[in-house]
Formats: sequence, structure tokens, C-alpha cells
Amino acid sequence: MEVELKYDLGDIVQMKKPHPCRQSLEWEIIRMGADIRIKCLGCGTSVMFDRSEFERKMKKVIRRKEDVV
Repeated sequence: MEVELKYDLGDIVQMKKPHPCRQSLEWEIIRMGADIRIKCLGCGTSVMFDRSEFERKMKKVIRRKEDVV
């Protein structure tokens, strides 16, 4: 049985592999649609994945958008 991942725009997530900048393990979801764009909270670089690739590479949701406010 596959576990459904719950994430939304503005959530902070951790990916399975760190960004090469090594400044942060946290990423913010900045665009959602058929593709998902995330931004490194260390250096500000953004990366776009298709939804299935993003779900394979995401480890966990660290903070929800509501928790950040």
C-alpha cells in the first residue's frame, strides 16, 4: 500500500539528498501544478521537478505553511 504524501504551496520540505551548496537541507515549495518548483533556503536556487519525481525524491514535510506564520 502506497502512503499518500501531503504537501502544499509554501510548505518547507526535506529532500532525500542535500543541495550541493550544503547551506541548508530545507526547501520551500514555491510552485505547484503538473510540475513542482522548490527553492533552497540556503542559497535561494530553485529546482523544478515533475510531480512523480518530486514525490520520489522528497523525504518529509518539515513545516506546514500555517506553522511558518
